[in-house]
Amino acid sequence: MAKSLIIVESPAKAKTIHKYLGSKFLVKASVGHIKDLPPKKLGVDIEQNFQPEYVTIRGKNTVIQELKDAAKQVESIYLAPDPDREGEAISWHIAEELKKSKNVTPNIYRVMFNEITPKAIAEAMKHPGPININKVDAQQARRILDRLVGYKISPLLWKKVQKGLSAGRVQSVALRLICEREREIQAFVSEEYWSITAQLEGKVPPAFEAKLIKIGRTKANITNEQQATTIVNELRQPQLQFIVESVTQKETQRKPVAPFTTSTLQQEAARKLRFAAKKTMTIAQKLYEGMEIGEDSPVGLITYMRTDSTRISDDALQETRTYIEEKFGKSYLPAKPHSYKTQKAAQEAHEAIRPTSVYREPERLKAYLSKDELNLYTLIWKRLVASQMKPAVMDVTTIDILAGTYLFRASGSVLKFAGFMQLYIESTDAPSDQENNQNGNGSQNGEKDVLLPPLEQGEKLNLLDLISKQHFTQPPPRYTEASLVKELEKCGIGRPSTYASIISTILDREYVSREERKLIPTELGLLITDLLVENFPQILNVGFTANLEEQLDKIEEGELNWIQSLQTFYQSFSQELERAAKEMRNVKQEREEVTDEKCEKCGSPMKIKYGRYGKFLACSDFPKCRNTKPLGSSEERTNVEPSAQPSTEPETQEMCEKCGKPMILKRGRYGEFLACSGYPECKNTKKIVQSKNGEKAVKKAVIETDEICEKCGAKLVIREGRYGKFYSCSNYPKCKFVKPVGTGVKCPEEGCGGELVQRRGKNRTFFYSCSNYPTCKYSLKNKPVPRACPQCHAPFLVEKWDKNTEQTYIACANPQCDYAEHAVGV
Repeated sequence: MAKSLIIVESPAKAKTIHKYLGSKFLVKASVGHIKDLPPKKLGVDIEQNFQPEYVTIRGKNTVIQELKDAAKQVESIYLAPDPDREGEAISWHIAEELKKSKNVTPNIYRVMFNEITPKAIAEAMKHPGPININKVDAQQARRILDRLVGYKISPLLWKKVQKGLSAGRVQSVALRLICEREREIQAFVSEEYWSITAQLEGKVPPAFEAKLIKIGRTKANITNEQQATTIVNELRQPQLQFIVESVTQKETQRKPVAPFTTSTLQQEAARKLRFAAKKTMTIAQKLYEGMEIGEDSPVGLITYMRTDSTRISDDALQETRTYIEEKFGKSYLPAKPHSYKTQKAAQEAHEAIRPTSVYREPERLKAYLSKDELNLYTLIWKRLVASQMKPAVMDVTTIDILAGTYLFRASGSVLKFAGFMQLYIESTDAPSDQENNQNGNGSQNGEKDVLLPPLEQGEKLNLLDLISKQHFTQPPPRYTEASLVKELEKCGIGRPSTYASIISTILDREYVSREERKLIPTELGLLITDLLVENFPQILNVGFTANLEEQLDKIEEGELNWIQSLQTFYQSFSQELERAAKEMRNVKQEREEVTDEKCEKCGSPMKIKYGRYGKFLACSDFPKCRNTKPLGSSEERTNVEPSAQPSTEPETQEMCEKCGKPMILKRGRYGEFLACSGYPECKNTKKIVQSKNGEKAVKKAVIETDEICEKCGAKLVIREGRYGKFYSCSNYPKCKFVKPVGTGVKCPEEGCGGELVQRRGKNRTFFYSCSNYPTCKYSLKNKPVPRACPQCHAPFLVEKWDKNTEQTYIACANPQCDYAEHAVGV
């Protein structure tokens, strides 16, 4: 019979630990939290020092009873949920429940497993301790803060805007960052600038390029073509000589980066693997809790994945150094281990995210892990090993060349010793153009791997060519998940363990859409942000939110009382709440339209209102009459018209193709659109779409084709829906035949005869598969181009995206062929 009970929160972790410890221990799982605030009311007694009302989570009564029954059979109980605030709160709730039960041992301890391996578990079991009540208080304070903000502001949004909306203490600030970046992009005024590059050669090859950086003592700032042409003409004068003014050579080192924290793992997985933060954390959780890899028992492959620390245990450090010496040689092993700075708020009891053993090489795990699991594990494994390798060494050469008063510079670097770069190079967020090309001169800080010829001071160079090039400054880039996580961490908003849920929430609420990996606020997201910033300036203040996070850290350290922190917060929050209830714009009323349709129950005019699921008709005599009914589309609805008021919307140059009248700009639930000024006689509308660079354009109308409908024989037209272009019968809605638009590329599967067509997956990204699906399951993620490869004669090419240059290029579909070309008009 087991003498001890271990309670963890995850069944997968319970299974792994049970196999390690054997029959002497009973291992049970709580399956996450067992108690929480009630789902349908505030659950916080503000008048009684913010006392929370905890209730058993639905479906957890059976779990609690199982834990109580197991607890009666043992002499000691070890609570082992995750080693963080949430885990501490789970432990506390379980302990409180077990104490209520009769015949349960009072010997209840807290143990923490930083990794799920036999050695780590055995070591943790030797050092059990009490529940850390400060951690519990910090989690409780955070939960109550979030509940107060969500439950107090959200109903206000339902009343003033529409039902189903939500606000959050951290999510709303994250949304504000995205919206403010979008406004920066919209307000950005692009400026023209020019660069001038000289192609030169010395006595010894190769030829090289140098950029104009100074005119006299002033930084070159060329703003128009005329100025650029004048300079080029001056530089082409025969008497003007290009002379080497100085040659600077130096050896530089590039140091490896620290092992992963939660934040840096999410950023790098987004950049390298294109994983959403939520996906990264889900896979990391599985790797931590234990995987079957052909050994006697499941094994945890990585350490705990919610951490701010970059610390590595002494045992792991020594193992990593031994591995580097064995696999790469002594030349790659530094004399002393590298150490890295850890954030102020990090708990040094935690470690960085690392493999539990570097000798579990990714190659050995291929047979046991899925593709995504293996990719994330490989990323973590490489990052740890690289972090303890020698720096890379580069020879950097800078050559300054004088031509009269014009100073040119050529820079290049050559890799002398790869060091850690032999194994791993950290990705970076692609910078905006103006960061690379300030004032049109080009950045001189990031030397490329360019081989420059040996030159001497005073050497005269031959001018081969002068190239002037026009550029335009670019707006700041939209946030990606990686750059948003980086900004949230930089600003101290939330904690890395919460970033995945923050991003998921604003996407699920449709406050933000994700296009080409960029986070773009919707009209609804912009509206909500404007209302909250105007009415809750403190809650939406980045500095204020960061300060609250610091207070939670102080509560955890025992330096601040949690009730005192909540009282200070609520004092100002309640004032903002009271003022907002009176002064917040009533968007719902602003958007209501009176129609000519009469209520069939009382005869009053019907109004167009906005609900959770869009527009609907409701009686204007509400609440006396509660009649409502669905609102049909403009083509279906012929008797619902807006009240006869003069139009205030601006006319555009776009003309209605149905009646010839000007189109006017309107704004609806899903953003701006064009509507015919001849409404209600003409009900034609056109959608406005936004391109990748933020420019708005009218969505193309239906395109007629010579294709024939297979069902009714009418001609097919090309329409554009939420999943892209598709063929549709021109007799719609009488005939609802549709089929995907082909790419012109035949399916390469032998004997198939199908055509590759564009489809859209569950994650909203496009892919291309055979039109004979499901008979043929051939697919690829890159858009096929109907041209044979000129190099290997593969039947088609594909479009690819270069994340470094942020440009599309054409490449061969055959992975063994290296053919590539720049895309034109893609």
